[in-house]
Amino acid sequence: MTDTEAAARRDQAVRAAVEQGLVGPEVPLAALLDVTGIRASARALTSAFAAVTDAPVLHAFAVKAGPLVPVLRLLASEGLGAEVAGPGELALARAAGVPPGRTVLDSPAKTPAELREALALGVAVNADNPQELARLDALLASTATASPLGLRVNPQVGGGSIAALSTATRTSKFGVGLRDEGAREWVVGAYAARPWLTRLHTHTGSQGVPLALMAEGVRAAYELAEEINARVGRRQVDTVDLGGGLPVNFASDEVSPTYGEYARLLRAEVPGLFDGSYALVTEFGRSLLAKHGTVLARVEYAKTAGGRAIAVTHAGVQIAARTVFAPESWPLRIAAYGPSGRPKPGPPVLQDVAGPACFAGDLLARARALPRLEQGDYAAVLDTGAYCFGHHYAYNSLARPGVHGYTTTPSGVRFALVREPQTLASIVREAGGTTPDALL
Repeated sequence: MTDTEAAARRDQAVRAAVEQGLVGPEVPLAALLDVTGIRASARALTSAFAAVTDAPVLHAFAVKAGPLVPVLRLLASEGLGAEVAGPGELALARAAGVPPGRTVLDSPAKTPAELREALALGVAVNADNPQELARLDALLASTATASPLGLRVNPQVGGGSIAALSTATRTSKFGVGLRDEGAREWVVGAYAARPWLTRLHTHTGSQGVPLALMAEGVRAAYELAEEINARVGRRQVDTVDLGGGLPVNFASDEVSPTYGEYARLLRAEVPGLFDGSYALVTEFGRSLLAKHGTVLARVEYAKTAGGRAIAVTHAGVQIAARTVFAPESWPLRIAAYGPSGRPKPGPPVLQDVAGPACFAGDLLARARALPRLEQGDYAAVLDTGAYCFGHHYAYNSLARPGVHGYTTTPSGVRFALVREPQTLASIVREAGGTTPDALL
């Protein structure tokens, strides 16, 4: 599937969304998901790892990247499982029909209740630290479980260009730091004392982390697994969880890097991990969805200030908080469409694309060269399929947009409602509207 095909589907879907009234003067904001593109990403992932190993591989989608039940269901239909980080995400995965045996629970702050639920269901659990391991000791003393159990380690190999997403730094809050004094020996001893610890988990980071650094973290986990198995004299660790985190290209429609490139790099750097001795788990999220989402926002007003053109739209911090607060790390592309939903022609003009929130920094693009956006046009915010409209930020009590999946054919576009637009009644209810006198 070419990048040109994805862009053509997007153009077709934007026009159809306008024509079918999914967006317009009364519904100025909607999110669109390319079902064909999501399926293609899932198949690219599974085929990439199938090409480098014959061992079993569970691709557990990181639910935090797209916490929408129909999305999880779609990915499950392509053979993916779910990686969850808390009871809410576990509930979403269960609602989507993801089997417990294809679900992995990762979180640095699991409560006893969460652990009990996971053990009762048979969900895989990766303990984050010695205290959590002690909790599992206590629970397993009185509980039988089918859950595969492991420990998360931090290889402490360093960070990438976005500190907040670099999880293998010296002081990362995640896992057991392998380079801390005495830590490696403690980990090996913990496995030797617990025959039920059969998995080892690591994750170096995601956006902004180079593939070579990710491979270094995977190699550290593999070498530790080999050391543990040598110490206990058997293949106790039978599964290595590689985490996820493939970076996404936000500069163009090109999908880069690819799963194939990453899988081949891992095979070259850590060949022993791919010889069939270990089952594997991956936890990709953003890279499966980001390129397949578009937020379509009507331009409510077009104005100028200080000689700068400004398009005031209905998409801002509520759907792309990272871009608004850290634009250098999280730039998003904007495409201009006319009132009919067709791509807008015209010479590029430097302009700001602003959101509706009441603070000056609510900008999705600054001095961006685009065809001049006018009142009634549409600004399409591209590459927003992950970590955007699924993570609503309710500044100014702005409503969550409706989310629509789409498939295209030569004869037209079919939309499916993924999530209804939030109503004003819902906003009031969530803000304590059913108990207005509670503080009187």
